[in-house]
Amino acid sequence: MYNKLFACFFVLLSFAAQSQIRFEKGYYIDNNDNKINCLIRNMDWRSNPSEIQYKLDEKDQPITVSMQQLKMFEIENESKYEKFTIDVDQSTDNINDLDYDRNPQFKKQTILLRILLEGKATLFQYTDGNTNRFFFKTDTTAVNQLVFKTYKIEENQLGENNYYKQQLATTLKSDNISTDDFKRLSYKKNDLVKIFTKYNSFYNSEIKSFKNQEKRDVFNLTVRPGITSTKLNVTNNVANIYDAEFSNEIGFRLGLEAEFVLPFNKNKWAIIIEPTYQNYSSEIKNARGYTAKIDYNTIEFPIGVRYNMFLNNDSKIFTNAQYVMEKALNAKGVFGTNEIEIEPKASFVVGLGYNYKKKYSAEVRANFGKELFGSYVYWISDYKAFSFVLGYTIF
Repeated sequence: MYNKLFACFFVLLSFAAQSQIRFEKGYYIDNNDNKINCLIRNMDWRSNPSEIQYKLDEKDQPITVSMQQLKMFEIENESKYEKFTIDVDQSTDNINDLDYDRNPQFKKQTILLRILLEGKATLFQYTDGNTNRFFFKTDTTAVNQLVFKTYKIEENQLGENNYYKQQLATTLKSDNISTDDFKRLSYKKNDLVKIFTKYNSFYNSEIKSFKNQEKRDVFNLTVRPGITSTKLNVTNNVANIYDAEFSNEIGFRLGLEAEFVLPFNKNKWAIIIEPTYQNYSSEIKNARGYTAKIDYNTIEFPIGVRYNMFLNNDSKIFTNAQYVMEKALNAKGVFGTNEIEIEPKASFVVGLGYNYKKKYSAEVRANFGKELFGSYVYWISDYKAFSFVLGYTIF
């Protein structure tokens, strides 16, 4: 039964992934300065893209355009990218790999920069994995990187190259921005956007900003009761007279899920933590006539990732993959005259669910194998569970 459920899970996942592709109104400009109005697949890119997919009509098959084939593209009122060949600092932002050189390590690259704010002075952003750089240009200067670098002074002492403050103090001169404004300026998107906005406003420059118009969830807390169908087989490698094949039993589970939505890819990815209580009890006579009994109460601590696939504004399908640690509560197994303490090992679960109006949800989830007798050499268990879980989001 569990193999069939596993196969169904991936069939449904494949269907859902296809159904949630969204193309939105926009345009791109090719290398011959032709403007092509089209529908662009909105990936809400975390890292700057190297290609886009577009359609001229909803019914068309998607066409891929590489960065080498275009100059810029825009998804209407949401994001805009422009191609430049410029010097980009290659210095690492990983604190464990910092060097002792305060100077940036520039290398010329051709990249698409995301426009954060457009006006007399324009602010750009470039993200590649954990690397985050900001660039700027004005109506009289070309595109340059705003320089910020963390480096080592000594093994346990760090320094910062804050040259970006001097760059902007020289370039963004206006009566409504003070010297202290530049001194306090952080190398962060929101702070940089604010000071570019002040500069453009002073010169009455038309300002166009690009930010995700979709309201972002940050944190959701959901109560998740449900039922679990459990199957358990136990073997003893020394005395197989105690082997037991327990029947399927239905148990109750109650969880409280904390969901932390990640700030990219249009709310599709999240980290989830769900402390859960559940129980399983069963008693049988095994094939040799011995009584076998299991009484398993546990608090699980699953932590993992969720991927949301939006069907429309009210509905979404989601998939979960979680690593489960747990603590057994007064749990034991009795096999003939042997009483065995339950000490479950960590395991993995996967789930597929549906959410309506960000409030109500239902999920099926499966644990395809868990060892309950972690500290015993000769006792081996095969615990499988299939759960149906309802959810109500408190906030």
